[in-house]
Amino acid sequence: MYATTDVESDLGARTMRASVLHPGGGLTVEERPVPSPGPGEVLIQVSAVGVCGSDAHYMRHGRIGTHVVEAPLILGHEAAGQIVAVGSGVAGSRIGRRVSIEPQTPDPTTSESRRGLYNLCPHMRFFATPPVDGALCEYVTIGASFAHDVPDTVSDDAAALCEPLSVGIAAVRKAALGMGDSVMIAGAGPIGLMCAQVSRAVGATRIVVSEPDPARRSGAARFGATEMIEPGSPVLPVDAFIDASGVEAAVVAGIAALRPAGRAVLVGMGADEMTLPVTVIQNREIVLTGVFRYANTWPTAISLITSGRLDLDAMVTGRFGLDDARAALEADRTPGSIKAIIHPGMPRCESSSGTGTTTKGRDR
Repeated sequence: MYATTDVESDLGARTMRASVLHPGGGLTVEERPVPSPGPGEVLIQVSAVGVCGSDAHYMRHGRIGTHVVEAPLILGHEAAGQIVAVGSGVAGSRIGRRVSIEPQTPDPTTSESRRGLYNLCPHMRFFATPPVDGALCEYVTIGASFAHDVPDTVSDDAAALCEPLSVGIAAVRKAALGMGDSVMIAGAGPIGLMCAQVSRAVGATRIVVSEPDPARRSGAARFGATEMIEPGSPVLPVDAFIDASGVEAAVVAGIAALRPAGRAVLVGMGADEMTLPVTVIQNREIVLTGVFRYANTWPTAISLITSGRLDLDAMVTGRFGLDDARAALEADRTPGSIKAIIHPGMPRCESSSGTGTTTKGRDR
């Protein structure tokens, strides 16, 4: 048994609309059963879903590494919504809460989870990673502790973008940035700009963004960059380097820009293998590490948003309905696009070229 709201009671036959990716790249909007929350879970009516590069990659190529779309899959892992029902063991008082979804279900018994590194759990079930369905639908379930309450001052869009923001937080934590530090970031896409914003929020005073696209490069200043350079430009030594490009040449250049004992953090996913300057890494005692998703980041993300230290709404450049999912997934190819958001309850496309209007709190 579980508690419900009138919203869920009114679902009638208990079906919902979902955007479904098929092997070969086809997208259809289908009726799917509304999931029921199990013990310790909540049912969330989805309000906003950010489009990630991985979603577009699955549509265009059908796979990412060993994860292959072999059966119909619901994409989307950057999501927010409102709790409309709770499973056993979850307080009924959570019904009606607006939440940002941390889209992962680790096995709490693994050694990684017990050490607090649940993002490295070998039995992780992650939204929109085959065969696990994601959030491009009207309702999803998630463990109650992975549905993070957000205040009404945080928009639906910003609540959804806590997910990519969490990648930025994880990267900046690995880079050990603090007051007065300097950092070079390769790539001015959504993750690179998240890293720039977080770097500024933690007190970095010199934030160098390397980006080949002139439009993205010029826009980086709005999100924290103090220097915008073309790849290959000379750079004064920095304390840390964060790669958000996945490009080998960018990684090599970033490592070369580090001061002795600097830290290099690899976030971007590109080639499976790279040739790196081992002598530089050894002789300068460079610390080189990677970032795989995140753990224990949502409280920090929500605090940063509510404090006004960064602006996620300004990163939204297109809003789409569920029927326009393909257009949303292709939006990254539009000049000037930063982040597309899909609103499952919005029937029409509302693409914008700038910041557009944002949806605050419950006002839809």
